[in-house]
Amino acid sequence: MKDRYSSLLYRVLVAACLALSCDPSLMAQEKEASPATAASRDRTVSPVTRNASPEARALLKFFYGISGEYLLTGQHNYPNTKGRNSQFAAKYIGKTPVIYGTDWGFANDGNSDAFHSRQDIVEEAIRQNKLGSIITICWHAVPPTANEPVTFQPLPGADPAHLASVQGKLLDDQFKDVLTPGTELYQHWCAQVDSIAYYLKELQAAHVPILWRPYHEMNGDWFWWGGRTGEYSTIRLYRQLFDRLVNYHKLNNLIWLWSLDRPALRGRQFSLYNVGSDEFDMAVLDVYGSDFSPSYYDSLLVLAKGKPIALAEVGNPPTPEVLKSQPRWTYYMIWAGMVRLTTRKQYAALVNDPHVLCRDDAAYLDALAPYRAVAGLPPLVARRGANFAGEWVFDEDRSVLDNSGSGSLPGRLDVSEEADRIDIKRTMISEFADNSVVENNLALDGTEHESKPPFGNGPGTIAAHRSENGDTLYIDSKATLKNGGRTSEWTNHEIWTLQDQGRTLSIGQTSNSFRGKRTLTAIYNKNYE
Repeated sequence: MKDRYSSLLYRVLVAACLALSCDPSLMAQEKEASPATAASRDRTVSPVTRNASPEARALLKFFYGISGEYLLTGQHNYPNTKGRNSQFAAKYIGKTPVIYGTDWGFANDGNSDAFHSRQDIVEEAIRQNKLGSIITICWHAVPPTANEPVTFQPLPGADPAHLASVQGKLLDDQFKDVLTPGTELYQHWCAQVDSIAYYLKELQAAHVPILWRPYHEMNGDWFWWGGRTGEYSTIRLYRQLFDRLVNYHKLNNLIWLWSLDRPALRGRQFSLYNVGSDEFDMAVLDVYGSDFSPSYYDSLLVLAKGKPIALAEVGNPPTPEVLKSQPRWTYYMIWAGMVRLTTRKQYAALVNDPHVLCRDDAAYLDALAPYRAVAGLPPLVARRGANFAGEWVFDEDRSVLDNSGSGSLPGRLDVSEEADRIDIKRTMISEFADNSVVENNLALDGTEHESKPPFGNGPGTIAAHRSENGDTLYIDSKATLKNGGRTSEWTNHEIWTLQDQGRTLSIGQTSNSFRGKRTLTAIYNKNYE
């Protein structure tokens, strides 16, 4: 017992030293970081933004409430892709992540980080908020020495005095000017911030609170804003932004995230970049390479002083084993394009943990209900029944076919689901050309949508709805076909059910066309590769 107590005490002391640069006079603050803070007991929440919106207050209170109880799943989306990364994650994992992340962008048109996508970002954030997602936005800010668009990294031969990339370093005098009112670079910085404030105000008007993560990874020196200490510091830049958005623009829908990277090298200690507890609502960390060191976790808790903490960016999510010793992470967010760094089997072990929540989990919907009531949003109901999301591959041997074989059946189905919608991509096999993909984005209330049938040349409609218990999906299609001067009607009725504990999709199909009536059962196996 004595050895166990000594080990625990040693860990606490090491954490405090890492976080506070080993200042013994401040180590008493560690007590404030314990799980039993007044805020976590009483759920008393005071956002750092004065006159914070009711929605922002309610959302921050939600995070205090889940701290130490639940971990939310999350997915980042590139600016120019709307929700495609989240859709892919939902299809791959089998459950929809809670956190919907994105970025305001910086690049030229056609790039996944295109800054001209900002209006689409606003509209998608509003939509995701209504669906039950929680929105977080970061900003790969353009350096004040350049105008949008810029590149991510400096181009070969770029002039160091005219930085035109997100990564790179301003000259010391330039950084000083950014922090000095009246200078040309300060005025340019203000204009850049004001352009982002315009879109944040649209979200404020729509009553959408944002987990706002500016100048992320500030203790690193790879971005132009980061890695600076002393009089003209990254801390001072962050506070200047806080003042511009909160006091000048009167934005009150932002939950401010103090965002750090791992303190792997000397000079990156969290305490050297502490913006002050009066200017952040949550303390968050970026972790890649599954480097979930206990010292990082303990150190962040010290400086958070009872405020919620989160994993703002990860390449791989924390494992259930990590969470046992680091229970107070409130969410993680996989960066765009990194979902498959973790296997489906590993995701299954994580998301089936009762303390890990996805967007359709009943525990999440219950916990979020007070926020939605404050926000004037209708309560969400847990999806009942089968989850058809995933990649499905046709199995001819197990299917029951007629004399027409599999000629009109898709060889593959890619399915993603949201609370009230299902998106289906059918890959049709061609013997004489490239395979084609027929995509349907369907409401699950029986609404008819225009559709191109898998074959034929006429207009069509398609509609979908679930059975009362949610276990069965019904899809009805019809189309007008023209063949040899004759016009005929094609109808198709599909009944989708899951078998083998969700590993098999059975589609019973009945259709009528000029070729007569067909009745078959197509079997699809879930692709776990």
